[in-house]
Amino acid sequence: MITSIGHVVRLARAGYILAREGVFSGVDTSGLPLEMRAPLFLAGLIARKGGGLQRLAPAIARLGPSYVKLGQTLATRPDVVGVAVARELEALQDRMAPFPREVAVEVIERAFAKPLDQIFAEFSEPVAAASVAQVHRAKIVADGKERWVAVKVLRPRIESRFRRDLADMFFAARLAQKFSAEARRLKPVEVVETLARSMKMEMDFRLEAAAASEYADNTHGDDDFLVPKVDWDLCAREVLTLEWIDGTPLWDVEALRRSGVDLPNLGRTIIQSFLRHAVRDGFFHADMHQGNLFLTREGRLAAVDFGIMGRLGMKERRFLAEILYGFITRNYWRVAEVHFEAGYVPPFHPVADFAQAIRAVGEPIHSRTAEDISMAKLLSLLFEITALFDMQTRPELVMLQKTMVVVEGVGRSFDPKLNMWSTAEPVVRAWIEENLGPLGKIADAGQGLAAVAHLAAQAPAILSRGARISEQLETWTTKGLTLAPSTVEALARANASRNRFWRYGFALLLVVVAVHFWR
Repeated sequence: MITSIGHVVRLARAGYILAREGVFSGVDTSGLPLEMRAPLFLAGLIARKGGGLQRLAPAIARLGPSYVKLGQTLATRPDVVGVAVARELEALQDRMAPFPREVAVEVIERAFAKPLDQIFAEFSEPVAAASVAQVHRAKIVADGKERWVAVKVLRPRIESRFRRDLADMFFAARLAQKFSAEARRLKPVEVVETLARSMKMEMDFRLEAAAASEYADNTHGDDDFLVPKVDWDLCAREVLTLEWIDGTPLWDVEALRRSGVDLPNLGRTIIQSFLRHAVRDGFFHADMHQGNLFLTREGRLAAVDFGIMGRLGMKERRFLAEILYGFITRNYWRVAEVHFEAGYVPPFHPVADFAQAIRAVGEPIHSRTAEDISMAKLLSLLFEITALFDMQTRPELVMLQKTMVVVEGVGRSFDPKLNMWSTAEPVVRAWIEENLGPLGKIADAGQGLAAVAHLAAQAPAILSRGARISEQLETWTTKGLTLAPSTVEALARANASRNRFWRYGFALLLVVVAVHFWR
């Protein structure tokens, strides 16, 4: 109970900050129940002048790094927060004031149990700082050779702060899911779980190093794309060391233009690289904004910061490739069939009705010019249509769609007339031909035979387990289910402890209320 009070107090503070900035001022309360209208009315009373939804990103930034990460996660979920809110959340920048170089040195020396000068010949002041970590440029001298590296150092005490804030968010999400049928459909607990998994991986740099290594292996043969090498000898839970990338950041468009870069071609490279990684490899960079992309002196696109990566299984990759190709070729019936084959839309809906709804999304794009056709917007509209047909939210597909919004924006910043469909078509068509054509069917047949052989090898063990389960069921049916004495005793202790918790908690609450009114 005391823990719940702590959650409520901290969430109330967060709500007050958002209300004070006028974030809730534009909410239409006409269709809301009374218990929701009253808090929104109070929020309107305390809102400062000049506030509004445009103050959402600054307000969340005031709440700290955990809420910045939550905001970035919710920006990938327009199905949960709405398109307007998701667009405002896109403005959240994961930038914070750096912590002192001396603190970073302490973290590194503790991680590797040796002085800094025995690790690096040079170690700079921070060159970039975010909510979880900051980056330093360092020099390594080995065998008479020098090389520059990027050293990412975890912020001190950041984990305890994230644990506390995530506990508050879980409390609020479970409460919403308990009392709201709409919330249960949108799965807020799953949103927070996604954030928690993401943060757990982001705060263990060994996992980020593994992601960078896998990403590098996948893209090894791509002449136009580069992933920095991991220095495994200088990686620890709190420290990540990667090859230093010399290049021009993609946010510096003027510098790129001065260097004579073919900007339209760069835009196409960005789009095709992302689609290639998502469809071919099923593993893509899910934070591909201009700050994480560089153009090297050799003309290769280089990515950094692998804390947020997306992963698609074969079913999702086929789904993505076929729906994109279906829209390109205007084969809406096939797009509808893919949804049903993947099990995303319940089978009681007619395929013909769903194909008709998809045509309503797809046809308008064919009457517009290339620069007006947004692949990301089309996918967003598609997810809105699927909600009408009881399609459950697919977090991996929503993350893909959100990343596509970012990538599409980056590509079009270099070429406003970039034709998304002609750019995507060769990548998608090549994957379909390789995986769904004759060669793909032969490979699928081979995998099927291997699975059958594996199942046959496991058959004796499966039959043995089945026989034991059958005997147990027969015993329970005739004699009932018997609990071990230790289990009964443990249940009794747990029940007594729970009763004491609520008695003492209620008594403590009465004391707090009494003290408050007697002051």
